[in-house]
Amino acid sequence: MNRTYSFLCTQALLKSVFVCSIFCFLFLFSNAQIGSPKFKVIAFYTGKNDQAHISYVHEANKWFPKMGVKYNFSYDSTSNWDNLNANFLSKYQVVLFLDTRPDKPEQREAFENYMKHGGAWMGFHFSAFALSPSDFPENWDWYHNKFLGSGAYGSNTWRPTSAILKVEDKKHPATKNLPQTFKTAPNEWYKWSNDLTKNPDIKILLSIDSSSFPLGTGPKAYEIWHSGYYPVVWTNTKYKMIYVNMGHNDIDYEHPPHNKELSFTFDNEIQNKLIINSLIWLGSK
Repeated sequence: MNRTYSFLCTQALLKSVFVCSIFCFLFLFSNAQIGSPKFKVIAFYTGKNDQAHISYVHEANKWFPKMGVKYNFSYDSTSNWDNLNANFLSKYQVVLFLDTRPDKPEQREAFENYMKHGGAWMGFHFSAFALSPSDFPENWDWYHNKFLGSGAYGSNTWRPTSAILKVEDKKHPATKNLPQTFKTAPNEWYKWSNDLTKNPDIKILLSIDSSSFPLGTGPKAYEIWHSGYYPVVWTNTKYKMIYVNMGHNDIDYEHPPHNKELSFTFDNEIQNKLIINSLIWLGSK
């Protein structure tokens, strides 16, 4: 009787130890995952100009941390462009430009060196803008002509409207599991001075599908596109980078209360998948 009881007690103890070990392992693994993100993202922004861009920046700085929890990456943001230096950038695997670009020579040099030595970057909408004369002149040849390849701003649609996008390269990680065509969130769409199709370093990932035309509502005639080829997402194969033309929310400028938000960029699930696919690819080793 004593031997049977002793045996049963031993078995129960072993089971308890086993169960406790499993729980401890899962707990430690979970905390290790939380404490060690797969990659670290730093987003730079200005957030002082067009209300539509400010709205997008606020939205992005709420959305990306949520995605970081879901996909195990860390997300920091800063409006201090002086942080664009080698020491600061060495802590991060991916840099985002949410709405603008650096202006100081030392900031630009630090970013160029970061990208030339294996850094990764994603830029949105206005981060590619350059127009002379303006507050954002075309005075950074490497960035606009060699890195982005787009050159200067050419024109845009108005008002912000949704477009049907066509996937040009289904093999790229950024377009994984995307449908051949899909409808975007409302956006102001840009045309560029350079023809990206003639640049051998540029791989166009998505463009505006012809079913989108006419695109824009005006009121000015040239703000409505009726035909043409317009790349909106592309990568430069010499670098680990992606540019995404989206990032301009629709704002009611005309009616009080002025600056009311009418749309949000991250309200579109398929478009979000494109951005997350891109970010995970950029953050991968």
